[in-house]
Amino acid sequence: MAATTLNGSQPPPDKDPDTIAAQPRPATGSRAVGSRATATRAAGTTGGSDGSDGSDGTGTAKAGGSTKAGGNAGGAGGSGRRSEAARLAVLNATDDLLVEQGFEGLTIEGIAAAAGVAKQTIYRWWKSKVDILFDNLVLDATTGLAWPAQTPSDVADLRAYIHRFADFLGAAPAGKVLQALLGHAQLDARTAELLHEGFLDGLRSRDIAHTRSCLGLAPEGDVPGENPSGENPSGENRPGASPSDRDASGPSGTDEAAVLLDALLAPLYHRALVLRRPLDPAFVDALLDQHLPR
Repeated sequence: MAATTLNGSQPPPDKDPDTIAAQPRPATGSRAVGSRATATRAAGTTGGSDGSDGSDGTGTAKAGGSTKAGGNAGGAGGSGRRSEAARLAVLNATDDLLVEQGFEGLTIEGIAAAAGVAKQTIYRWWKSKVDILFDNLVLDATTGLAWPAQTPSDVADLRAYIHRFADFLGAAPAGKVLQALLGHAQLDARTAELLHEGFLDGLRSRDIAHTRSCLGLAPEGDVPGENPSGENPSGENRPGASPSDRDASGPSGTDEAAVLLDALLAPLYHRALVLRRPLDPAFVDALLDQHLPR
């Protein structure tokens, strides 16, 4: 699936869903400590050639952001350091103001004032507040939605990841960003495209693959009766097939791992977005016990 283009240019590798391909790992820096909402969250200023965006072949989060400042940060001298400091100030201010004022109250003017930068500085790097929030989301998901093991292999890894997902969605500041973008995506086609193509589709693909591994199922593509090329007659496993295409790969038209993942994540989204209830560990354990052995 083609990556969403931001600011009229192709995003860097850490924004390309095809590069969302290595298990999330701790990023290489830290966000500005002064931020109220993001004081302890990991940074990571640029994506690496090895997929430091964060997933393991199918999934989450890119480090850094799709901004020009990411490139400047690596430059020599004080200019690059000032650019990176300004970028992080904008990201942190955006998180803080979202928590304090909500999505509707969030404005570029307010972000600029809180970050201590000019509006023109923000518009050099981002087109809108949605793009800033998106960069915050993928930056924080690098560590916040990392699986507990480099190569998940048993049910305990899956249970641990679902707890981590619940913490991210329901408690972490980044979860507020995800909730805000999910809500706005229902009304805005560009936000929906950015969120799905740049983040959610890759996250789901990664998590299905890891869930399959935890259940001891054959990797995707190892379906009896497939052609040697790995493409079945219906083309469901062709390169570039959408996650929804790949979900329906089994003999019954469903992927056991995808169905289980949906059964575990859907109640979390419903409780957080619809019921506005906390995703406490007791609730998550009860949910997991309905579907998985301890």
